Amino acid sequence: MSFNKKYLILVFALLLLIAPVSAESNWLSFQGSVDHQAFSDENADFVFNIWFSNVESSVLSSPAISDNFIYLISEEGILKVFNMENGDLSWQLDINSSTLSSPVIKDDQLFVGNNDGLIAVNLTSHEINWKFETTKPVNSTAFINNDTIYVGCDNGHLYGLNIDNGDKVLDVELGGKIQSSPIIVNDTIFVGSTNNEFYSLTMNGDENWIYTTGDQITSSPAYADGRIAFGSQDSFIYVINSTTGSLLWSEDLGNSVKASPTMDSYDNNLFIGSDAGNITCFDLRDGTEKWNFNTGSPVESTAAIKDNQIVVGSNNGNIYVLNKYTGIPDFTYNPGTILFNSPISSSPVIYGDNVLFADESGYLYSFNIEKNEAPTPIFFYYSLAVLIIVLAICVVAIKKYRRK
Repeated sequence: MSFNKKYLILVFALLLLIAPVSAESNWLSFQGSVDHQAFSDENADFVFNIWFSNVESSVLSSPAISDNFIYLISEEGILKVFNMENGDLSWQLDINSSTLSSPVIKDDQLFVGNNDGLIAVNLTSHEINWKFETTKPVNSTAFINNDTIYVGCDNGHLYGLNIDNGDKVLDVELGGKIQSSPIIVNDTIFVGSTNNEFYSLTMNGDENWIYTTGDQITSSPAYADGRIAFGSQDSFIYVINSTTGSLLWSEDLGNSVKASPTMDSYDNNLFIGSDAGNITCFDLRDGTEKWNFNTGSPVESTAAIKDNQIVVGSNNGNIYVLNKYTGIPDFTYNPGTILFNSPISSSPVIYGDNVLFADESGYLYSFNIEKNEAPTPIFFYYSLAVLIIVLAICVVAIKKYRRK
């Protein structure tokens, strides 16, 4: 065999080894993709375990996953990186500013907004590569498109930044607060604002069209099959033609819609939660309601999809695994064991058969969606202790009563 052939074979083999790693290392947007399905295939050597870990601070943002690690930022601004196989803390970084934004990842960098702007973290050195400072908080989750990262700010601006150094390449003032997370499809930027308007912009920031709703838009848009969907605090879910900006359909969900929609173009489904306490499935094509599941508390979490199931959290402290065709629960997990319930407004993500989610009590959980197996949470033991104390008090009270 000639030297050139040996060289080509070696290069090809290296590419085969490198390609899967590169693909899995990217989590480019809120919930990982423009349809918000938040699902990633696991590595071939992944070993599943059920576990929970203490994040030590309330979690409102949603996690990102990369290879066998999950990246999560607490409200107080601590980035924590956990091994998804066993829940062990790999490393952490204090970004010195509170955050509601969710992280996104490309290659060896993580990006997240906070009260001071947007930062880039090197995932190898565990240090901050660069900072982009803003006059008001960045609560929008960023979107990575090629070598540019796009993010909204509470000062009403949409920024495009060079991914390597944070240099500003786009600055468009839209008004209101841009807390909705932008997406880019077919060289078009889509994003909503608290000024009640939803924007379609060219890559230069020029307006293609604007759609006006009856209240603030903090819900992040999802895209599938030429349709853009987003919720508004006027209680409606809107589905818009992505090219023309014309309304295809809208439905009243009975209360504010702060959750972001999830699209399933394969079965023409759109899933969305609302402050009325419902998670609803609509026909993506015409808005026909397929089913509705009521949790009894606001649903601000965005649903994740795997096969024929969706996973979504509720502010009642439950995480639900629902059949996506019927809305009937296949599995319900309550880590607060009723007595210590904490809202789950953060959105779950799925890695193979592994569902990961965080709640506002500051814990991160991993459970098996295939076997419906979940860890026994720390709050089970707290609840058991409370029950024992209550029983002991009752026994003492009964004894005193009998002596009388």
